[in-house]
Amino acid sequence: MIKGKVIQFRRGRHTIHERHFLLDVGAKNKKEAEKFLDKGVEWKSPAGKIIKGKIKSPHGNNGLVRAIFEKGLPGQAITTEVEIK
Repeated sequence: MIKGKVIQFRRGRHTIHERHFLLDVGAKNKKEAEKFLDKGVEWKSPAGKIIKGKIKSPHGNNGLVRAIFEKGLPGQAITTEVEIK
């Protein structure tokens, strides 16, 4: 089990994708980030609720990945940890 960190919503200039999040998984570049594709991700709320998702693609060249969750995460999830299965 690997720990990751929620960085931000996936967003454009005028839009925010509520179910898409950028995660920092500790990869140094895009090639290392590709090793995490199709792995499951779980975010646990302070109340104990678990929201599951899946890593779908690398984001940029600095080792971030994009994860799509079943439901959108709350705004308080930013800068919290996720578990990568």
